[in-house]
Formats: sequence, C-alpha cells, structure tokens
Amino acid sequence: MIDITKEKLLELAASGESEHVEFKESFNDEAIEAIGAFANATGGTLLIGIQDAGKITGFQIGKKTIEDIANRIQEATDPRLQPSISKFNLDNQNIVIIQVLPSTGTPISVRGRFFRRVGKTNQRMSHEEIMTRLVARIGLSWDAYVENSATLSDLNVDLIKQLVAAIREKGRLPIPEHALDEDVLRKLELIKEGKITRAAILLFGKNPGSFFPSAFLKLGRFRSPTHIVDDREVHGTLIQQLDGATGWFRERLETEYVISGQPEREVRWEYPLKAIREAVINSLCHRDFNNLAHNQIRLYDDHLEIWNPGGLPSSLTPEALFHEHDSVPRNRRIADVFFYSGLIERWGSGTLRMVEELAAHHLPAPQFISEPGRFKVIFYKEIITDDYLKKLHLSKRQIDAVLYVKEHGSISNSEYQAITGVSKRTATRDLNFLKEKGIFSIEGGIGRGSIYKLKGS
Repeated sequence: MIDITKEKLLELAASGESEHVEFKESFNDEAIEAIGAFANATGGTLLIGIQDAGKITGFQIGKKTIEDIANRIQEATDPRLQPSISKFNLDNQNIVIIQVLPSTGTPISVRGRFFRRVGKTNQRMSHEEIMTRLVARIGLSWDAYVENSATLSDLNVDLIKQLVAAIREKGRLPIPEHALDEDVLRKLELIKEGKITRAAILLFGKNPGSFFPSAFLKLGRFRSPTHIVDDREVHGTLIQQLDGATGWFRERLETEYVISGQPEREVRWEYPLKAIREAVINSLCHRDFNNLAHNQIRLYDDHLEIWNPGGLPSSLTPEALFHEHDSVPRNRRIADVFFYSGLIERWGSGTLRMVEELAAHHLPAPQFISEPGRFKVIFYKEIITDDYLKKLHLSKRQIDAVLYVKEHGSISNSEYQAITGVSKRTATRDLNFLKEKGIFSIEGGIGRGSIYKLKGS
C-alpha cells in the first residue's frame, strides 16, 4: 500500500489519473467499478473528493461514512473485496483514499459485470478474458484441453522425433534411452488417455490450420500503415512458423559488414536476429488462441512491430517487462515444450534478453504495448526522431525536455522547471505525460529525488 502524506497526495492530484490512480468527486457506482477494475488488473488507488482534472473539492465524511463505503463495496463485488479505506484531511478538505490490491485468483465482478483497468479507463472484460482467468484459476490453460476430433494420425512423427532429440540434447527433462515417442508426449501431458491435446496439434500437427484456422503468422513489409509492398503468410506448426519468420527476416533485413580484425568479416543485421527470434517465440508461445486474430509482423522503414492476439496477464505491466518478473505463460503445455527444448527460459527473462541484445547493437530499448486483445513488441532504429515526437503531439517544451534527456541522460522535476519556466505542478504533469507515452521511465520513486530517463536507457 502507498503511504499517503500531504506531499504524496498533492503529487497524485497534480500527476492526474493513470493506470493506477483514479479520482471521483463522490462515491458512486462508477467508483465501485473502478475498484473492481483495479482488482482485476495490477491494483490501484481511488481518491474520493478530487475532480477528474485534479482539483481537490473534498468529500463530506460522517461517523459511518467509511463503514458504509466498505459495506457497499462488499455488497457489489463477488468475490467480496475488502480494500484499505482511510481518510485524509488536506487544508480542511476531507479525502477518502481507497487502495486496492490485485486479485490473485478468480476475477472480481461488480454486480455481475467484470471490469479491468486499461490506461486511464475501466473497460469491460471480454468473455474470452474472463474464461481464461477462470481456467487459469483451476490450473489449466487453453492448450491443455483435448481436441476430441484429433487422433495420433493427425501428428507428424518426424516432428515429434525432432522434438525428443532436442529435449535430450538440452537435458532439462530426463528421458529414458529407449522411451517411445508416445511415452514422451504423455510425460509432457500432450496426450491424455490416448487423446490429443490442442498443444500437440499446434506443435506437431500435419495440418494445424484445419483445427485452428487463425493459428498462422502474417508478415508484411510496410511503407505506411496502408501501404504494403510485400506480404507473406506462414502456416503449419508453431516451430515451422518460427522458422518461416526467421527465413523471411534474413531475406528482408539490411546488413552491413564490419571489419573486426578476425579472418571473417562480422555481419551486422538491421536488427539483431537473437532479439527478433526471442520476440517471435514469445509472440507464438503466449498468443491467445481464443482470439480469432492471427499473429502479425510488420516491418517498416524505421521500426519493426511484432503482434500477437491477447494482452498481458493482469499480474504484469509493460513496465515490469524491463525488470525481473514472474513467468506467466498463457499456454502452459506449449511453454513447457519450448522450455524443455531450449527455445525459452522459464524465468520470464525473454524480454530482458531483447533489451540486452538491442543495447549491445546500440539500438533503443524495445517498446512493449498491451492493448485490449493484443500485445505488441516494437523495435526502433532510433526512437527519438522529429517525426516520432510530432506524432505524439508533444508541446515544444516537452520536446525540449526529451532532447535535453537525450543529451544529458536524465532530468529532474526542478531541472524541467528551470528549462521551461513552468510551475512544479505543470512540470509534474508534463513529465508524467511523457512517462505515459512510453518515452520516459522514472527512477527513485515518486517525489523528491526522482529522475526521468529515456525508457530502457
């Protein structure tokens, strides 16, 4: 929970609403929906007695106000929520502070409806998202279910043998020397009582598309979002899609040769292939197969986008992917196979390896974007360009601040005030806007002593 002080409360009011903060002038049904949305995401703080614009109006508090608020929250939510509720008097204005922890189990409904916090808004959760959360609660995932219409004859024996060989070579899963391929599939829980799981079809199927028509990868070379100069579709198993994407990148990416003093010249790719491969693996492994969209790769002149259906799980945020974080696989059986064969690590380190690879090639950190029903990874050749900043509709002083950080490495609130001549409150609002746009990250916490840097630097 956040330790609320006068300085902290003023800081929150000045910063404005965000993924983790919402203001309400009064306690109403929308306030309870916000509480449910915070619980179904990564938690948050609801401040009663503050207008949307951040103006503190105060909230009338009687002897039983806090108790009544707690009762209304419990009556409206299922499972019942018991957030931390406190009051704070700021210059003779009462503020009610409701701090909500993320739900670690069943999603929380508010009078039969489910909400999740996305940016500054509380959005209705889709049926697929609710079912995914419920299934995860009982320890299952979509890919672990049996596909009753499939049989062993629908699987490619050669692909199974290749997998078994890769697992033996990696040594992460002991396999007896004379184990039958079918026994290995049972050990991986890809076959249950002689029936084929969805994961088995996607990993070894002769024709996975006949069972899951949207489970393919579309690749395109773009000049603009509407100007496509080259496109290709890759069907087949997930490994075949990965190999197809890798081959396509080798054909399309620019290269240069670097003289390193070694007998052979070093080939430097437009984007490091290891980082790209990591992003594509994550995209295929963690996609939401309930979503009928397909995986996409879009190669532009100045950046690369890798999309997959399905946003981040509620316990993760895009910001968390730049630090050590839990591994939360959406498709557990597929993730297990990828792990045992050496394609991924279990510890959620894939995004960190992308960051490291890009930094080693003197490229900006990737951008991670989680949207309703979709997740994106974006690689940039150079993120801080005039065109990029103009597209974000930044003010001149905000652009000046970005250029300052690009030159000096960081900026503090007081430095921003000195450079732009604005008040502390305006500086806080501007800096938080740049943080929300994915340009800045903050170090040192919120308040005095915090500094802003280019994200991923």
